[in-house]
Amino acid sequence: MMSRIFGGVPALALLAACATAPISDVHDTGANSESSIDLSKWSLVWSEEFSGNGLDLDTWNIEQNCWGGGNDERQCYTDNPRNLGVADGYLTITARKENFIGVALPEDQLEPGKTPPKAAKDFTSARINTKGKSDWKYGRFEIRAKMPTGQGAWPAIWMLPTDNVYGPWALSGEIDIMEIVNLLEPCEDCPNGVEDKTLGTLHYGGKWPDNTHLSKNTHMDGDIEGFHIFALEWEEGAMRWYVDGREFASQTSETWYSAAEAQGLGPHAPFDQDFFFLLNLAIGGGLPEGLNRGGVDMTGYPKSFVVDWLRVYKRIGDTAH
Repeated sequence: MMSRIFGGVPALALLAACATAPISDVHDTGANSESSIDLSKWSLVWSEEFSGNGLDLDTWNIEQNCWGGGNDERQCYTDNPRNLGVADGYLTITARKENFIGVALPEDQLEPGKTPPKAAKDFTSARINTKGKSDWKYGRFEIRAKMPTGQGAWPAIWMLPTDNVYGPWALSGEIDIMEIVNLLEPCEDCPNGVEDKTLGTLHYGGKWPDNTHLSKNTHMDGDIEGFHIFALEWEEGAMRWYVDGREFASQTSETWYSAAEAQGLGPHAPFDQDFFFLLNLAIGGGLPEGLNRGGVDMTGYPKSFVVDWLRVYKRIGDTAH
């Protein structure tokens, strides 16, 4: 793991303090403002509290493209402060209804020396990642955030492999810690009659289009529009998903796999490599547009995805990378 330094103090020096006391959350004193993690069993190894006056570019990369994420999403991702900002201890990603023209491919698909194709979209938003700056294999990953509402809104907290050891997507896997679509839209199978589900998903198998996935969801409790803590526990051969301290899904390497023909392919592939964080707010795309009322509601913008903090813990005694 590429460890982050906490305020000039090496991460290892901070671990002893974190084992006995939680980080103080000065942003909000609500019931779910702090992790319920047992710090006698876990040590904090990385944290992003968004305490500065702007996004820390030593920690984050800002993606800029109108690719649509491979899902026919309707936004362009920009680095404009109107779409991406840090203030008062929060990261805010804001989707706006506005026309924008930009590069139609992600950075890793651009051909050097060639003029990239362009695309026009009806919305702008933001997507950031920690690739090349911080990544992990195994641990507990927690994020406190609140979500935008409405048909077509699709915030996500997820992870991709730093190196595609087993090949291109989805041979090397994808981990979705949280996806929420169409929050508060009419929902026949939801307790309150409105959309309130969070999803935890793994993508794996073969190279697209021969990939597959397994997804599970749960209804969220409490104030659906308020802050919630989303968590993933990932250990060798197993993953578990939580919302506000409640486990709602689990998967093991008996169900996931990689079809890659790679030398030394392990029994837990592809989820036995380093993965990095991604945060984004998409508008439209196959998942939200196929659910609830369908399509995208073009009203009610701007919409914001607000993140309070991200924290990564290692189980005490775990020597895995």
